[in-house]
Amino acid sequence: MKTSPTINHARVLLVEDHKNLALAVGTYLESSGFSMDYAYDGLSGLHLATTQRYEAIILDIMLPGIDGLEICGRLRTDLHLSTPILMLTARDQLQDKLNGFKQGADDYLLKPFDMPELEARIIALIRRERGELDGSVYSIHDLSLNNRTMQVVRNNHVIHLSPTCLRILRILMRESPALVTREQLEYELWGELSPDSDTLRSHLYKLRKAIDKPFDLPLLETQQGLGFRIVAPEQS
Repeated sequence: MKTSPTINHARVLLVEDHKNLALAVGTYLESSGFSMDYAYDGLSGLHLATTQRYEAIILDIMLPGIDGLEICGRLRTDLHLSTPILMLTARDQLQDKLNGFKQGADDYLLKPFDMPELEARIIALIRRERGELDGSVYSIHDLSLNNRTMQVVRNNHVIHLSPTCLRILRILMRESPALVTREQLEYELWGELSPDSDTLRSHLYKLRKAIDKPFDLPLLETQQGLGFRIVAPEQS
């Protein structure tokens, strides 16, 4: 089972103190296109989760230093982090699961587990966070992108984009009004095997030509040396 192209290069943090299990999980998910970071104790996991950006976190409950429940609670309560969290546990007790959900976990998986099930759950969590499961529509000013049909419309005109331009637009609209750095864009599009910088520049040129040039107000903004964003004129 392989992930779909929309999930490729998603960055996932795995916090698991059993290194053999962590290696097995990481190897499997990396073969499916995920990019993995690892932590083997609670403090390291908390540090990575608070200083790096991930699309999902796989978090064991029983960890040295700080356990997974406390990490989850801190990320939700102190940092207001919305990153999907899947908890791993060897104890099949209802109260353990309830405690995890109370701390803000999104899903639970009991050890031992099958790798395809873990992958499927991670994909579902990421897609839900991206808004890809509920048919939600990203809408900024008079530009909209339907995550179910992938139709792009501006000022009642349907806009046809190449697959790469469509992915760039989705990323920028998903993160709006925040800036997305060149490095972030390249990583989500191509992972660690990014092409030369002219490739992204070319796609951005085509995207701007499609969504901005025919209209009075530009929405795709470049901040030199910082990044790119799709933003309504009143927010620019």
